Amino acid sequence: MIYLDYQATTPLAPEARAAMLPWLGGPDSEGFANPHSPNRAGRAAAAAIEVARGHVAALLPPGGRVIFTSGATEALNMALRGTGAARLAVSAIEHAAVLDTARAHDPALTILPVDGEGLVDPDVPLPPGTGLVAVMQVNNEIGTVQPVATIAERAHAIGALMLCDAVQGAGKLAAPDGADLIAVSAHKLYGPKGIGALWVRDGVAIDPLFHGGGQEGGLRPGTLSPALIAGFGEAARLCTTLWKSDAAHVDTLWKKARAGLARWHLNGSASARWHGNLNVRLDGLDAARVLSECRTVAISAGSACASGSGRPSHVLRALGLSDRDAKTALRIGFGRYTGEEELDEAIAAISAAARAQGLSV
Repeated sequence: MIYLDYQATTPLAPEARAAMLPWLGGPDSEGFANPHSPNRAGRAAAAAIEVARGHVAALLPPGGRVIFTSGATEALNMALRGTGAARLAVSAIEHAAVLDTARAHDPALTILPVDGEGLVDPDVPLPPGTGLVAVMQVNNEIGTVQPVATIAERAHAIGALMLCDAVQGAGKLAAPDGADLIAVSAHKLYGPKGIGALWVRDGVAIDPLFHGGGQEGGLRPGTLSPALIAGFGEAARLCTTLWKSDAAHVDTLWKKARAGLARWHLNGSASARWHGNLNVRLDGLDAARVLSECRTVAISAGSACASGSGRPSHVLRALGLSDRDAKTALRIGFGRYTGEEELDEAIAAISAAARAQGLSV
């Protein structure tokens, strides 16, 4: 299998896996200890968690704290519901974890539109009384990079907080400037699934979603997993040392993929984007059929979270595409472990599948 679905999840880094193993524990190991217990084994597990917390914090701005969660969805819920903001404004291309939560929390939700390039206008009107603005750093479907810092300035000017979903950007790009709350997920930066974090700027107060314990500063009750957090921490540490070489490798792959699919239309901005995400469409293409025929290539026709819904991508529709055109798009994602030869092979398979539909590629 040639894996080109890096926006859905990334391969687990071998170093992250190795960091997890001692904390999975067993009868002949103390790694299974509860990190909230006061005994020696528990204190050792707690210390490992704090080391990992420092590595994750290094990906984020100074002047804040890292709260471990089960993933970015929980972190985003904590931010959207826990700040006490009654009026919310979110971009039209946010992940469902933001859009669905925001709609449930604020029936009068303000949706900030994007242009045909998939970008929020930095001067978009923010309604008076808005308490929290949410704009993601990198879109998970089309890879566009949003002007978070400028929008954050405008949010702060009306007394609102700024929430940034940095799931697709963390470990790849610099942390978003100006945000008050940032959500990240381990499995999108070569760490394990089931663990994420919410970064909260110093001075920002949030209430817990759940009750039942004092863990994570009283904001997230429940026993933490030293194994998952150790894997997250090691994956984050690797990103701080490899992000330049990762970016250079991705740029090489991007150029190769763009050249191989030169006749396809690019969805989203050609310049304000992360090059590890290539979303393209071809007039008349049946994208679902391509996915079915390219059995040795893992790609996507949209967000993994909406897979099987049958609905056209809300992101592509927000760009102004018709439902028909939105169903001609493919998302190709690559990263640290993608080889150039396997990318060539995948592009050849995708092109062959398109030609089998009578299309010129």
